[in-house]
Amino acid sequence: MIAITGATGQLGRLVIKHLLKGDAPAPIVALARDPAKAVDLAARGVTVRAADYADAASFDRALTGVQKLLLISSSEIGQRVAQHRNVIEAAKRAGVRALVYTSLLHADKSPLSLAREHVETEALVKASGLPFVVLRNGWYTENYTASVPAALAHGAFAGSAGGGRISSAARADYAQAAAVVLANPVTSGTVYELAGDTAYTLAELAAEISRQTGRTIPYANLPEATYRDVLLKAGLPEALAAGLASWDVGASNGALFEDGRQLGRLLGRSTTPLSESVRLALAG
Repeated sequence: MIAITGATGQLGRLVIKHLLKGDAPAPIVALARDPAKAVDLAARGVTVRAADYADAASFDRALTGVQKLLLISSSEIGQRVAQHRNVIEAAKRAGVRALVYTSLLHADKSPLSLAREHVETEALVKASGLPFVVLRNGWYTENYTASVPAALAHGAFAGSAGGGRISSAARADYAQAAAVVLANPVTSGTVYELAGDTAYTLAELAAEISRQTGRTIPYANLPEATYRDVLLKAGLPEALAAGLASWDVGASNGALFEDGRQLGRLLGRSTTPLSESVRLALAG
């Protein structure tokens, strides 16, 4: 059996979608904090089991019979290491034969505040003794295209990334890559640096929005504190607003750039181009 944590989240659902689309080599188990949110997955023949990152005992029950496990990193920043430890320890007790973890692009040298918990989790994965693969995922293009409606409303795309080049890819690209790894034999110790085939600046993103809408949408590069305040006024929680602003500054220093094209090679195709992601965002 192949199990996916966080199965009702955006990435988890897409991984399962790709496994179902192809010839999954084993039955699929969706692990979710609230199984009621996975009724649609159960209707497609997926086994659904309750599993809460914060409840180690729930994973002891949920991982029975599981051979491969995709540990999608928890969304609870600040609690991730403890939560991931619960899953990894349960995987050891359950005799899981392969563990795949979604980490962060260049986690071991990234200046982003997100990196620390990923580095600590990677250390736990390696120390577990389980065969493992680490998927160091770059930015989702959706992280930026989610701001397209606001850019259109205000007549400018705001950020703090300066001229930093961003090698993002669509969330579906990363999900398909995870499905490919899960569906094939694991070479233990493999660490993939996954990112889009091409990179862009936020000014180029704004230019693409302008091209597709026929409107002039400039990129407004703001100081970190100013951008944080803009996000706060837009209703984002303080921690998230501060994080997004600081991650943009990291992008200005190359934190989201990668030109190794490992993601495209895993997929056997080019990653989703920026123009397509913008088109989808505009289509709503």
